[in-house]
Amino acid sequence: MTDDVRTVRAGRRTVEVHRSDKVLFPGGDGAKEYTKGDLVEYYRSVAPFMLPHLRGRPLMLERYPDGLDGPRFMQKNTPDHYPDWITRAEVAKEDGTVTHVVCDDTATLVFLADQACLTLHRWLSRTDRGHGAGHPDRMVLDLDPPGDTAGDFAAVREAARLLGGLLDHLRLPSALMTTGSRGLHVVVPLSGRHDFDEVRAFARDVAELLAAEHPDRLTTAARKQDRGDRLYLDVQRNAYAQTAVVPFTVRARPGAPVAVPVSWDRLDDPGLGPRRWTIEDAVGQARTDPWAGLPGRGRALGPARRRLDALRG
Repeated sequence: MTDDVRTVRAGRRTVEVHRSDKVLFPGGDGAKEYTKGDLVEYYRSVAPFMLPHLRGRPLMLERYPDGLDGPRFMQKNTPDHYPDWITRAEVAKEDGTVTHVVCDDTATLVFLADQACLTLHRWLSRTDRGHGAGHPDRMVLDLDPPGDTAGDFAAVREAARLLGGLLDHLRLPSALMTTGSRGLHVVVPLSGRHDFDEVRAFARDVAELLAAEHPDRLTTAARKQDRGDRLYLDVQRNAYAQTAVVPFTVRARPGAPVAVPVSWDRLDDPGLGPRRWTIEDAVGQARTDPWAGLPGRGRALGPARRRLDALRG
């Protein structure tokens, strides 16, 4: 064993970590420096809270082998040299198949951190149960502000309140998550009975209804030049093979911010922001179980679709 390789116990396995002192998040301008060792320890610690959001889901991996200051690449296919104990999922694409990594255990999380995978992006469907990869059990609406100021995030808060109220009217349970970047995600657990086209159409109609009611503040315009200073209600993640950031994943930004689930009443907290938590304190927030009120089973969209169509006239 060389000096730049150490072993880390992760669940039932021992995983090698190479160059744990390598800086992945440079410090400066108020941001703290973090190494690969810090990333490994964070993912090992948060694993009990993160794995329920990962199991059975194909992943897209956002890797920075030389840290934030180096090149980024997005990895879909699983390299041949990855250990055989890492779960894989082969899913269809237009001209063949892709074999994605699936993170089912702590050891896989630690291994991916050693590969300088900073951010994990998950499919909204599972391949290990239910109706399979073509039927999502999550719907995600991304509240994407026009800028990155405190005023822009105030608009995100207001949009979240409006969207949460509409989903309540449709009798759909929903959950809130900071993205670790600029905005918030609103997540709706689904039964998995509907395919991606049905779910995206439903999300689009929800967003268009909300934007029509508040045209000066909200928009569904896909082109940035058509949005002006309005907040974009993004539903494009609800399509086959699209992904969304995983709860508790680290984001590739200075200071290592983390995407963190929050309760709806946290919207009133003046200290809330999209990068409120980092790898230093996100595990503490995870222990509070902010999504404890969500039902164990997701909802079918049939009744909600009828209520939505009634509202749309």
